Amino acid sequence: MNIKHPKESRAILTEIVLPNDTNNLDNLMGGRLMYWMDIIAAIAAQRHSNRTSVTASVNNVSFNNPIPRGSVVTIEANISRSFSSSMEIFLDVWAEDTLSGEKTKCNEAIYTFVAVSKLGKPVKVPTVKPETEIEQERFDGALRRRQLSLILGGKMQAEDATELKALFSKK
Repeated sequence: MNIKHPKESRAILTEIVLPNDTNNLDNLMGGRLMYWMDIIAAIAAQRHSNRTSVTASVNNVSFNNPIPRGSVVTIEANISRSFSSSMEIFLDVWAEDTLSGEKTKCNEAIYTFVAVSKLGKPVKVPTVKPETEIEQERFDGALRRRQLSLILGGKMQAEDATELKALFSKK
């Protein structure tokens, strides 16, 4: 399978936080942000795989800073690693204060998508070749996260998780 350039596996979404998007504290609701993240992650997955791609799991979401009404939100989705038919997508969320122009990283998340055929069956996806230091870091971590997920899901025995075991073995 051909290796695609990482920029083809990337997508960016920009939204403004309107009153309908906020909670009682006038901050962006977490569910609305997750909705936006799901959309942009799907676009990144479909660009990478050239196939319809569906959400398999939301592996991690961290809400570090509230995003106030009126902020401009930018979500960047990058494929951190692909496996047979699945892709781990790392999302970075930034909020921009429209008055000062100051941008703050507010959130990050990790989603997993699976590329599917027209019949809804999983299909193979291209590999990812990390180019930057952060891409390599996320690529390496993706295998550990996948092994942990497989163990928790009962699909892998802990003793078979070589990447996880390497974290704890003495050198």
